[in-house]
Amino acid sequence: MPGDGHALAVRPLTREAFAPFGSVIEADPGTMRLINGGNTERYHALAEAEATGEDARVVINIFRGSPRTFPYAVAMMERHPFGSQSFSPIDDRPWLVVVAEDEGGRPGVPQVFLAGGRQGVNYRRNVWHHPLMTVGETSDFLVVDRSGAGNNLEEFFYDEPFIIEAAELRA
Repeated sequence: MPGDGHALAVRPLTREAFAPFGSVIEADPGTMRLINGGNTERYHALAEAEATGEDARVVINIFRGSPRTFPYAVAMMERHPFGSQSFSPIDDRPWLVVVAEDEGGRPGVPQVFLAGGRQGVNYRRNVWHHPLMTVGETSDFLVVDRSGAGNNLEEFFYDEPFIIEAAELRA
């Protein structure tokens, strides 16, 4: 039940803070190149998709996430051993990114980041993360993912949940 468990702080999503888990996907002036006769700004190579294993390929999806109710109990995490997974919001709404470092084959204490509606993330292969967590209203995301043979999903359920309080989302 929410309210029982360890409270988690919500931090702003920055490239530096998220670096152990993957890449933040947002316009980076340092990567900008003008293309198409100077008509288009290209923000180049913001993240790299990973896909390993038999018949592996990179696919592009749209995920539609229903908003979570807060306080929210983070009771499980997942990871994908054969490929990276990126989430980029389409609807320009804030959302939460929940990740954890690996501790001997299981996720450690989750870290929670508040992402802006123009920030995406690319979880590296084998990074523990919580499934999509939208805030406030249903939101669509462009998701780049691995498809192919093999079980590319591992789930872990904590003995005791971690709690994200609603007050943290207004910070």
